[in-house]
Amino acid sequence: MSRPLDLVTSSLVTVIRLGAGASVGDLGPRPEKTLELYEFEACPFCRKVREALSILDLEAMVHPCPKGGPLYREAVKKRGGKAQFPYLVDPNTGTEMYESDDIIRTLFDRYGNGSPPLALSLGPITNITASLASLMRPMSGLRYEPARTPDRFLELYSFEASPFCRLVREKLCSLELPYRLHNVAKGSEAREAFVARSGRMMVPYLVDPNTDTALFESADIVRYLEETYAQ
Repeated sequence: MSRPLDLVTSSLVTVIRLGAGASVGDLGPRPEKTLELYEFEACPFCRKVREALSILDLEAMVHPCPKGGPLYREAVKKRGGKAQFPYLVDPNTGTEMYESDDIIRTLFDRYGNGSPPLALSLGPITNITASLASLMRPMSGLRYEPARTPDRFLELYSFEASPFCRLVREKLCSLELPYRLHNVAKGSEAREAFVARSGRMMVPYLVDPNTDTALFESADIVRYLEETYAQ
């Protein structure tokens, strides 16, 4: 897919979901330990959970699970008994769970004000729009591309509604590259620390501790990931 078409279709995803995950909502207690999420970018149910993480300003260790991926799909089977996504692990409570709606309710109960926003609580309508969003980019972040696994997790500063961040997450997913997701949606408490680290409020921003690399610009990041990790 060409770069202009990538940007158009990625922007349509944001439009269809009415910008869900662009801004932080009401927050509750903050977790001491980082959540873990097993998911893949093209999955509409995973999309809903990623939106919830952005709205709740929560970080997560993301284990991408593209179809055909040799690592994390098998890990979910061992942990939960089936390859179903999303799968959330909360080390703060010892909870591990499937089902996007259950995950969202649990996250807002524990780390929000108890009430998911309208964009995540319309039942079938939410699922339909999340599925339509996935249809805008049907093959992106869906299937595994052979890649070298890094020794250390990458770090991505992102927020769910950004069309530019989406392009980077899709590539991380396809290459099955695990990363620490730093959500920095509008209103995020993490924005000040992010600007202090990077020098400006601009996302996506990738940090690769394996090569001491840090860079902005989605096209540059995607190119870097392909050149560094794709086989």
